[in-house]
Amino acid sequence: MIARARTARWRSVLILLGVVVMSSWVVAAQPPGGGTTAPPGGGTTAPPGGGTTAPPGGAPPGGGFDFPEEEEEAPSWSDDIRAQAVDIGLVVAFSALAFTSFFKKSVTLKYVTLIASVVYIGFWKSTLLSIVNVFGLFGGNLPIFRYSLAWYLLAAITIVSTILWGRVYCGRICAFGALTQLMDRVLPAKWRFNVPRAIERRASLIKYGILGATIVYFIITGNPGIYPYVEPFWLFGLHLRTPVLLTMLASLLIATVFIRNLYCRFLCPLGAFLGVLSKLTVFRIKRWSECKTCKICEKACEWGAIRGPQIIMTECVRCDDCERLYEDTKKCPHHLIIIRKADILARRAASPTPAS
Repeated sequence: MIARARTARWRSVLILLGVVVMSSWVVAAQPPGGGTTAPPGGGTTAPPGGGTTAPPGGAPPGGGFDFPEEEEEAPSWSDDIRAQAVDIGLVVAFSALAFTSFFKKSVTLKYVTLIASVVYIGFWKSTLLSIVNVFGLFGGNLPIFRYSLAWYLLAAITIVSTILWGRVYCGRICAFGALTQLMDRVLPAKWRFNVPRAIERRASLIKYGILGATIVYFIITGNPGIYPYVEPFWLFGLHLRTPVLLTMLASLLIATVFIRNLYCRFLCPLGAFLGVLSKLTVFRIKRWSECKTCKICEKACEWGAIRGPQIIMTECVRCDDCERLYEDTKKCPHHLIIIRKADILARRAASPTPAS
């Protein structure tokens, strides 16, 4: 009887060990977390390395054990770069166009760049920089670097160019800013209302208030969802088309018909952020001594960035209008005075010297 009892206990122990081993094999065959994983939008995903996934509590379909294949090697940096090579190349090509137009001060190239910005940066890629990216500086939720190389390249170009020359991004690269400048180009000038300078200077501070308010909101709530209500950039995508947002967008575009570059000048929080950064600008627009009294450039500036002899770098988007006037020997008083002085000196040198 004792021998039979011992044999029964050992048999039970062996059965228990077998169950434990079999259970461990089943668990090992499942992906982390167990069961199947539904990706966004539905469906299921295969476990890393391929193979099928056993349903919870049972054997895999078709019976038998599921021995997963060997895991594939993770993509290398060279693989990621090759996968993004086209996007990186297009960002480089577009940036080359934008800065060629900037350095050459070419009106034609400028408008070619604006059209390219609306088509490429706007509707095709929808990769505009956003107040959400400013939130990312505070919340640490910027895009993953190795999978967003083209975006980081565009962001780096924006920051570096702002420090070197000012808000070139706002004047040439931003798709919404490009759209409003093209609207200003094609719509009749008689429709526009010129905001008085005194009001313009005060209204330009609104965007800094919006920037501060949205950052405080994000820090308190941790929710970036306020961005579509302070940025119209979503118009280039296919999401966020609610009745409220569409009404706000339509109102903004209609108002822009009558007040040129309304959003960029008075309301854009990203423009305000780049405006703060532009205080570090290294290569500023040159000024002549005659600029203290001359008002030609100040009247011509569409951005309210010239006040007497001073260029307000926080408002200047390097549109080139004043710089082209500086080089115009028929309009700029600096050149006219130099030409007049040279003419007087030439006449004096040509006139005979009276005999003593």
